[in-house]
Amino acid sequence: MYRNIIKPLFDFTFALIGLLVFSPLFIIITFLLFFVNNGKPFFFDRRPGINEKIFRVIKFKTMTDKKDSEGNLLSDMERTTKIGKWIRKSSLDEIPQLLNVLKGEMSLIGPRPLWPSYLQYYSVEQKRRHSIKPGITGWAQINGRNSISWKQKFEYDIYYVDHMNLALDLKIFFLTIKKVIIPEGINANEGITMEAFDGTN
Repeated sequence: MYRNIIKPLFDFTFALIGLLVFSPLFIIITFLLFFVNNGKPFFFDRRPGINEKIFRVIKFKTMTDKKDSEGNLLSDMERTTKIGKWIRKSSLDEIPQLLNVLKGEMSLIGPRPLWPSYLQYYSVEQKRRHSIKPGITGWAQINGRNSISWKQKFEYDIYYVDHMNLALDLKIFFLTIKKVIIPEGINANEGITMEAFDGTN
């Protein structure tokens, strides 16, 4: 009952409330990124959702499209703007995903949606993370985020799939707020993002 009725109702209700509460900040960030990123404040990307169905996730665009002399994109660190770095560190880049929640493509809490290219590397057990909707935050995010290995991250995801309930969701929700206020779990030595998953790491 919680998974199929209560959780979707909570997702829609609190995503709508969240958009209303954050609307002033949403507008300000959109305005700033519009000028910083040459008229492109948002980043759209294909991600696998429930049952591996592909959807377009939306986030604030924290990196420019700068390329080198040969037309190749520069590194994440080189393309990340000052405001983009702050937005990522404070997790504000996730706010637009509330729209994905309203559309029913995501949940507020669940395994984070990763790259479609990773699907080919998942074990049978790891594939179970796609048996539920992906989330804006999740059990793995409050237990290390980018500072833990892919193996640990997927273990946390599967734990959530098997133990999802209201109490766990509330715990994740409030711990996420704490981590937004006091950022931690970001591996500064690995640059802006974790190394790509290839099935061996």
